[in-house]
Amino acid sequence: MFNDLSSLSSYLPSRRSGRPRNMIAPGPSDKQIEDIVATALRTPDHGKLAPWRVVRVDSDQRGRLATELVKAYRTEKPDAGRLELEALDAMAHQAPTLLVVLFSPVTSTKIPIWEQELSCGAFCMNIIHAIHARDFVGGWITGWPSYNDDVRDLFGEASERIAGFIFAGTTDCELAERPRPELASILSKWKIEQ
Repeated sequence: MFNDLSSLSSYLPSRRSGRPRNMIAPGPSDKQIEDIVATALRTPDHGKLAPWRVVRVDSDQRGRLATELVKAYRTEKPDAGRLELEALDAMAHQAPTLLVVLFSPVTSTKIPIWEQELSCGAFCMNIIHAIHARDFVGGWITGWPSYNDDVRDLFGEASERIAGFIFAGTTDCELAERPRPELASILSKWKIEQ
């Protein structure tokens, strides 16, 4: 069972994102979205900087998002093929809920940018956890739109970066496991040279 909400110790090892293309209505309500983002504010944040922002893209704005994504892609890649453009259009229309998370660094502080980036990643993960805690499925994707300045400008300032597009809804199929790394390749003991 994935996303087992019977306890935190059951949920974390069973956590599984959903594919945005497989998400259907219902998605979180307006109030649930506010609660999801409020929950994510519990993220570790050295210096209390909150170096992140969330922009919600509603369903009636998805057509405009698709148009802007295709426009930005064609600017960068004038010879783009039909399938590439259709994939961008499809991405803009996936799932009932779309949140764009921006990394919004605070430069007037002694807290290193690297720590702020880590906090932003943790904030995104907390959004995913909060989505799952409300019995929806979430998916966090990046890809080309996250790294394009024209797309970033749709949501934020030049100093900001898109940390990801977080989708939420109800899955229309069974979640499937994906390969995970072997624990032995991740966890080791410190060996002190004598």
